[in-house]
This record gives sequence, structure tokens and C-alpha cells, in this order.
Amino acid sequence: MRAAASPSRMRTGLVVLVVAVGAFTVLGLVALWPRGSAPDLGAQPNEYVDATVRSLEENATCPGIEYSEPTPCTVYDVELTSGPDKGDTIDLSVRMTQVEVPNLDVDDRIVLRDTPASPAGFRYSFYDFQRGTALLWLVAAFVVVVLVFGRFQGVRALAGLGLSLAVLVVFLVPALLRDRPAVAVALVASIAIAYLAIYLAHGVRLASTIALAGTLVSLAFTCALAIGVAWVTHLSGLASQEAQTLRMTADALDLRGLLIAGIVVGALGVIDDLTVSQVSTVMALRRANPSMSARALYSAATKVGRDHVASAVNTLVLAYAGASLPLLLFFTQGNQPAGRLLTGELVAVEIIRMLVGSIGLVLSVPITTRLAAIVLSRSDVPDDDSHDGHVHGDLDALDLLDDDLVDDVPPPRAREPEPHAEPWF
Repeated sequence: MRAAASPSRMRTGLVVLVVAVGAFTVLGLVALWPRGSAPDLGAQPNEYVDATVRSLEENATCPGIEYSEPTPCTVYDVELTSGPDKGDTIDLSVRMTQVEVPNLDVDDRIVLRDTPASPAGFRYSFYDFQRGTALLWLVAAFVVVVLVFGRFQGVRALAGLGLSLAVLVVFLVPALLRDRPAVAVALVASIAIAYLAIYLAHGVRLASTIALAGTLVSLAFTCALAIGVAWVTHLSGLASQEAQTLRMTADALDLRGLLIAGIVVGALGVIDDLTVSQVSTVMALRRANPSMSARALYSAATKVGRDHVASAVNTLVLAYAGASLPLLLFFTQGNQPAGRLLTGELVAVEIIRMLVGSIGLVLSVPITTRLAAIVLSRSDVPDDDSHDGHVHGDLDALDLLDDDLVDDVPPPRAREPEPHAEPWF
């Protein structure tokens, strides 16, 4: 039987792997960094101003947009609160045919599209509601909740979130606009985000390195699967109106690559959650019973992983379904057969996102759990790692695990010195 590697050799190999991938990621960032000017995505002649609805007149009559005949409309008295004409009051006419404009009430704070080249009666048009203040309050509530519950680890998690968003804004989006290879850009950005998020939130420790290694392997599988499925299903990336506009204004962009990039980036957030959880579970079992072999650790931790996968997959599916709900309602009003509806690219893209992300999610559990079981069964778990991980990976309370899992854990016994740990593979 082949002798197992020593704990120091296992740790060294893991560190070398993570450092090597990190070095290649840095090289990828340098090679793919957005340089030069972005392509012209088309003229943007409109400006936008803030306004507040002061009064309204329903059942009014306004000139038609395409024809001179009067048409029913609602006229809103709107006060401009920004822009060069700030303080002025204008009439905003909304005709019944403008179904894209919602019903407005007095004191609604809105955003108007300002097109100075248009005739006086058509210069301003409804664009959206003002949501800045509400969103700021929501962000503040999110930060407070994270800090109150997570304390210093919450601070580190928020720092990781900020840097992750910076990678998307500073590197990913500009690189894609400059026609860098979309799949390579998404993979490099995702790996960089994984390093930042895991090490900042959980510290530079053995557990974090194991979780990161499991995340990287799972992400590679997800990327390869997304590429293969996109090729087999002949996804063009032209299903959405935005993609069709990009094809006209920036025809060099790889729209299929953009789809794959979206799948990879979207899957990362759920995968790293599961990998950290599984490492925490293995550490909890290892600390509760130091005599457990790698096989026993893997078997017990996998049971927790199955429960987590069941809930995480459901969450992922419902998230995609919820985002596509208006689209589903629209198509159910038609008379297309269900098979043709589901295989059309507009719907098939969402199904592929959901299924590819779920497969990557499921694969992350055995990959990370096996890696953690091998490394931690042959290593001492330091006490200062006790605050790493999630609540379901509490390192001091094995009773958080279900009864049938605890039944599989052998009772603690004196550990005899062995030249090598028990191999299990």
C-alpha cells in the first residue's frame, strides 16, 4: 500500500498550488488589463434631470406624437430640481399609448430624459423614479447588520466585498469592452475575487487555503462546463435587446463569451460559500474527535454538505426563476408549445445559467470535503482557527450536527503514534 504524504508535505503542496495560481492570476490581470480607448457604443444625446410631481390632470387631451389628432393623456405639473432649468415648472404629457410610463402620483420624485433638440412640448420625457436615497438607507442597513453580527470578521467581509466590486468595475467590464477574450477575463476576475473574498473574510490560514483550493477547482469545472454547453446548444448571445444593440455598436465583442463570463461570475458567489462551509465542518469534526481518519471525516462532512447543497440549489434555482418571472408570464400568454418555449434562446439561456451553476455548486462539495479531509486528518487544527467558517461549522459544538451524523463518528480514543496517517484513497 502506498504511503501517505506527511502533513508538512501536504501543506507545502497546497500552498505551492495556491501561490502558483495566484501568480498566474496576476499575470493574467497584467496581460488582459484594459488599455486604450473603449469602442464607441453609440451617441448618447440625452441628459437626465431630477424632478418632482406637483399636480396632475387626468383625462386631458394632448396632440398625438405621430399624428396631429388629439389623443387622451394625463398632464403632470413637474418641478425641475436639477439641471440648467432648476426651479422651473413644466408640463409632462403622458399619452395612453405610452405604456412604458407608470402611473405617477403627487410628490413622486422622478428622473426625466432631457433632449434639447426635440420640440418644446417633447423635450422632457419620463425616464425613471429617483431611488438614490432609499438605496443608500438599504446599504447602510446592510452594513450595520453585517457589522453587528460579524464584528471584526464582518469588517473584513465588507472589505472583501468592496474589492470584489472594484475588480468587476475596474477590470472585468472595461476589459470586456475592449474586446479582451471574455472567458479568460471572467476566469481571471473570478479567481482574483475568490482570493480577495476568502482571505480577507477568513484570514490567511490553512482552512482558508483549503477552501480557496476547492473553489478554484470547482470554478474550473464550472467554466469548462459552461463553454461546452454554450457550444453544444449553439448559444449566440443575441437573445436580449441589449446584446443586439451591442452587436451593432461594438461588433467585435464576443457575445457568446459574455454569456459564459456571466455564468462563471454568477456561480462564484455560491461556490465559495459552500467551500468555506465544508472546510469549517471538517474542522469541527476533527476538533471534536482528533482520532477520526480521513475516510470518516469525509463521510460525516459530506452528510452536512448534502443538506447545504439541497438548500443552496433551491436558492439558486428560485433566484434565477424570480429574476425571469416577468419573462415567463409574458410567454405563458402566448400559444407557443412548451417545448419550443423552453428551448428558445431567450429562456434556454436562463435554464443553462441555472443548471451549470447548480452543477458547479454540487461538485464543490465532494472536491472541497475530500481535500479538507486529507489535509486536516494529517494536521493539527490550531485553536486560533476556531472563529473561521459559518455557524453550521461551529468548531466547539458537535451537537449542531444531526443525530445520524454523530452516530457515525467513532468515540474519542487515545491516538497511538504512527509513522504515517491512515491512507483512504
